[in-house]
Amino acid sequence: MLVLIVLLVEELGIKELLPAYLDPNLQPSELATGVCFAAGGAGYDPFTSLTSSTISISDQVDLFKEYIRKLEEEVGVNRTNFILANSLFLSVFGSNDISNTYFSSPLRQVQYDFPAYTDFLITLASNFLKEIYELGARRIGVFSVPPLGCLPSQRTIAGGIERKCVAMYNEAAELFNRKLSKELNSLNKNFQNSRIVYIDVYNPLLDIIVNYQKYGYKVGDKGCCGTGIIEVVELCNRFVPTCPNDLEYVFWDSFHPTETVYRKLISSILQKYVNKFV
Repeated sequence: MLVLIVLLVEELGIKELLPAYLDPNLQPSELATGVCFAAGGAGYDPFTSLTSSTISISDQVDLFKEYIRKLEEEVGVNRTNFILANSLFLSVFGSNDISNTYFSSPLRQVQYDFPAYTDFLITLASNFLKEIYELGARRIGVFSVPPLGCLPSQRTIAGGIERKCVAMYNEAAELFNRKLSKELNSLNKNFQNSRIVYIDVYNPLLDIIVNYQKYGYKVGDKGCCGTGIIEVVELCNRFVPTCPNDLEYVFWDSFHPTETVYRKLISSILQKYVNKFV
């Protein structure tokens, strides 16, 4: 869903490209108009980032603290506080925790049943949001987990010969999403002058996947890259064949939607949620 955020920033007219905070070519003048701290493969659960060898959520918060110090040097403390209070913060975590850490690794299954694991994740999510609130964030959009059971990779792993949507994975995502939405409502009541918004991508994406032909797609259960059933990220490269026309596909690889699907989700988000941050 990181791509979704980058495209959303573009659609809002904030920036043509949201730069990574760790980009060595990032200019100090760009700090005031937004940067990205995200790392692919990260999660609320520290074990998720550890197994993916990526930047953890706590390390991302540390980078945010460093960013604030640099921004203060660039524009001053008062202007920095104004920017933080009026900026839109977007948070996308959870999918890797559920699909990669819980269902694909025995460690967490030994420690928790799934309802208990979602409680663990919600506590971590709440702590993260409290921390960035204390650092000055006031308008925060938190994305739901998508319908994980209908992703091509999960269909391949657990969907049987027919590669059907995995009901158990979708039910797990729905349980987490319900708890996340409830927690955000609670935080909104306790965080003064805050706008913390639950952004549902589960239902609009599920509708596109299930009714893909209605949306003009020809393939809804495989990605455009390679075989479309298991390749993800690095395995989709210039040496791997891709489909002739990605406009016909819901998914680019076996985990991530194509750009046209992301843009449909953005349209839905703009219609439903933008006014809630005002």
